[in-house]
Amino acid sequence: MRAKRALICGVSGQDGAYLAKLLLAKGYQVFGTSRDAQTASFRNLEVLGIRDSVTCESMAPNDFRSVLQALSKIDPDEIYNLAGQSSVGLSFEQPVETMESIVVGTLNLLEGIRFLGSSARLYNAGSSECFGNTGAQPADENTPFRPRSPYAVAKAAAHWEVANYREAYGLYACTGILFNHESPLRPERFVTKKIVAAACRIANGSSETLRLGNIDVVRDWGWAPEYVDAMWRMLQQESADDFVIATGESHSLREFVAAVFRALDLDWRDHVTTDAALLRPSDLREGRANPRRAQDVLGWRVSKRLDDVVTLLVQDELAQHTGQRI
Repeated sequence: MRAKRALICGVSGQDGAYLAKLLLAKGYQVFGTSRDAQTASFRNLEVLGIRDSVTCESMAPNDFRSVLQALSKIDPDEIYNLAGQSSVGLSFEQPVETMESIVVGTLNLLEGIRFLGSSARLYNAGSSECFGNTGAQPADENTPFRPRSPYAVAKAAAHWEVANYREAYGLYACTGILFNHESPLRPERFVTKKIVAAACRIANGSSETLRLGNIDVVRDWGWAPEYVDAMWRMLQQESADDFVIATGESHSLREFVAAVFRALDLDWRDHVTTDAALLRPSDLREGRANPRRAQDVLGWRVSKRLDDVVTLLVQDELAQHTGQRI
């Protein structure tokens, strides 16, 4: 019997790289795609030391012919759709590209599986941003979507595409509605990475001031390597279904900032200012989650919460200055 084949669309991103590492450890043959695999750097795979173990192929998710070619060539048992524009902030500047890369890309994968008569199981990366503002009420799998950004609108549309193909065509397709999850592999356009990088520079003597938008937003922050395990578990179930993946604990960005500076023996109030230019046209005020169903059905639980995540991020950022990585 051949080893299970997994296709990770978006393998060069944070989640794609950690997922590839997890699947390799489980004995999978792992394939990853990029729009141009010959020129892509796949830096995150190199950081994790697995670049040579992942077979990378070129595929443009918004090109149906390209998707068909990749699916036919790789013949995967499991497909993880992690591709598409991934920044909420950038989606306000590039709404069309955001919609096309997420909505059309997801549709092409679903239709490609159906067209080829493939038995591949599909995991789709959803987002807690779809819920919008739920106030103090934690969101679960039955909470209505009220998206407040082009990114969230695109993720909501992709979610319902997956549900429709599951119900109408019998595909094994599911969506993980993931709340925020961080790691050292985040690019600096993400606010958590921006905060940690700036705080570490300040701790090393920089006189800069960290400028942030609304620091009163509330989010549920977890550890990315734990979240990719939930993705894998979703495709091992007897029947496909959607799950909220989160820690179940929410904190304000102000608390996150304070924790980062506290880890460096600094008072954040001496180094941080708010800048109205960084406010988004419409922002999600509170993100709260109820991950009970994932705990009960998938047996998935987190071990790292906000303080653990902050400690790991700060340690890694500091280690990079000495050429070491934890």
